[in-house]
Amino acid sequence: MDILIVDGYNIIGAWPSLRELKSKDLSSARDLLIEKMAEYQAYTGYRVIIVFDAHLVKGIEKKNHKHKVEVIFTKGNETADEHIEKLAKQLNNIKTQIHVATSDYTEQWAIFGQGALRKSARELLNEMGSVEKRIENKVKKTVEKKPASKIQLSNEVAEIFEKWRRGQQ
Repeated sequence: MDILIVDGYNIIGAWPSLRELKSKDLSSARDLLIEKMAEYQAYTGYRVIIVFDAHLVKGIEKKNHKHKVEVIFTKGNETADEHIEKLAKQLNNIKTQIHVATSDYTEQWAIFGQGALRKSARELLNEMGSVEKRIENKVKKTVEKKPASKIQLSNEVAEIFEKWRRGQQ
């Protein structure tokens, strides 16, 4: 099993579209990252865990699932880096490959020493772009393959039927 642990605020700060959104609405930037990682998880089959520092969301450690992605807000006195290191150590076993997405150089070395593989924010962004393109192409092919109706119709007749269906005369 492959597990991708994402340093949430590090990725938000590194991806241009999320960084811009963060300056206007941090919550929306978090939600968009979670949505993108849900797509990534669905396409790749990886288990995705996103870790956010609690300093921007006060309170005790919280875990929840959104779009089937595990989202963790650390305890008030714990950094995302510390929590990621604990998770990497806890989840690492012979059947599991841990990947950690962060551009924090110190964190990369710490998790690399525990046997986890690192992905920089840029690598994850490029991979996400590739995943989105593949999903788009797959959807496009599916739509093209699917016959519009079981009866072959000329384009003119199909347009007339479509107008009728929409209530247009």
